[in-house]
Amino acid sequence: MTAEARPGPRFACQPEAPYDRLATLPRGTWLPGIVTSVGTVGARLDAVRRWLDALGRGELPSPDADFGDAAACQALRAIVGELGLPALCRLTPALCEQVVRTVLWHLDRIVDHQPRQCRAQAIDTVAAEFREAWRVETAGLEDELRLLAGLGDFDDLRWDSLRGHLGSRPWAEARRAADRLARLPALAALIRRLGRAERAPSALPAPAHTPEAGSRARVPVRAVQTRLPDAPGAIVGVRGSAHIERMLASEAAMLRHEVLKKLWRARHAEGRLLSWQTEAVLVDWRCDPSAPGQAAVAPELPQPLERGPIVLCLDTSGSMRGAPEHVAKAVVIAALRAAHEAGRGCRLVAFGGPGEIVERDLQRGAAGLQALLDLMGQAFDGGTDIQTPVERAIAGVRDARWRSADLLLVSDGEFGCVPQTLEQLDAARAELGLRVQGILVGDRETLGMLEVCDHIHWVRDWRRFAGGEAGADLPAFSPVHSKSLTALYFPNALSARAARHQANGGEIR
Repeated sequence: MTAEARPGPRFACQPEAPYDRLATLPRGTWLPGIVTSVGTVGARLDAVRRWLDALGRGELPSPDADFGDAAACQALRAIVGELGLPALCRLTPALCEQVVRTVLWHLDRIVDHQPRQCRAQAIDTVAAEFREAWRVETAGLEDELRLLAGLGDFDDLRWDSLRGHLGSRPWAEARRAADRLARLPALAALIRRLGRAERAPSALPAPAHTPEAGSRARVPVRAVQTRLPDAPGAIVGVRGSAHIERMLASEAAMLRHEVLKKLWRARHAEGRLLSWQTEAVLVDWRCDPSAPGQAAVAPELPQPLERGPIVLCLDTSGSMRGAPEHVAKAVVIAALRAAHEAGRGCRLVAFGGPGEIVERDLQRGAAGLQALLDLMGQAFDGGTDIQTPVERAIAGVRDARWRSADLLLVSDGEFGCVPQTLEQLDAARAELGLRVQGILVGDRETLGMLEVCDHIHWVRDWRRFAGGEAGADLPAFSPVHSKSLTALYFPNALSARAARHQANGGEIR
């Protein structure tokens, strides 16, 4: 939302000019717009509106929007363009108000340097102070704001609150997670395709169905026609009859003639009135044992769908500490980015041991940012209870808002799922078309992952993300050649539900 779309609060009564202009301005610009010592109140308030509009579009304000002091404003305006502040304001509307407030504050400082300095020297001093203040403020800010803009709209945050978030430790962890995500393009592409809200030429595979459940054999049939004369149906000719409702118009016209009506009565009595002849044809499809047999009909393939809401189940147990934790946080960043780009919903269900579950909607505003930072600052610890989060996710998907969502499970697979929960998943797949996609941050598929997920995408080189700081990651190394070690060496240990996707690969590097 741009600055012009966020007016200040309504007045109880309409103020007199020029203070009526305050109604369209953000509340934070009222005081500096009124009390600054340069120009007139009307000129300052008009210029404030024009500066906010231009900065919100990422443009440098017009030179004639000078707050009533052309010489001083021109010097500050040049510094705004020099430091690239319009581009930063376009990324973050909260910055627009801060720029305008600081411009007005430094314009008001000119009189403080007089009469020790002449007016030209005072303007130069104020311009130097303005440049230094924003040079420090914007150091490294562009990359921060680009990441922030990709995570949502934060128009309801003031600049001081936003700046506090950007300097926090959880935000530093979010920035490192975004850096790791840049090295996992396949994972980001997978998350962008999650959901079942749009048609797609090639989307994520649907849950596997057994041929017995979807196929049926064709039974040879033949058409048998039965003709019913005089029954309501198609007109096949003209004939003589006594049916008044079917007689031709020429016959009905005789009833209006004094002589011909006697002829009409005679024809009617003899059944010789010219009438329409109708015939009904019934088609009955019957089995034909003598016809050659036909092949069975293949089950109808589900329509490929993608790009819908995302329900993200994130394993935050102690076994995820270290490199798996870093990959999991990168997945959260990718999910929030994908949701913001297309206006899709994103719900986070973080789970650990029994009773340790946090369910939050990653919204586009301040609440979603706070939920993200809470997760980024969280230490992964405790046990693993998969039943409760999966059941909560299934209950959420039955809600109309999340009906077209995919369930994404991020874990190292060190868990098991009870049969009752698996039956609930199967029911949601059958009724809603739910797909459960798994991201394996570990060395092998476990029975828990195989039974819960429809498809498992392996982050094979997860160890290279063990470094705590960006750039300090370990070299890529994977001691195993396949994630399907259980299927290779212990095939009889797989249940029927776990063995259904051994043909489905999926490796993310």
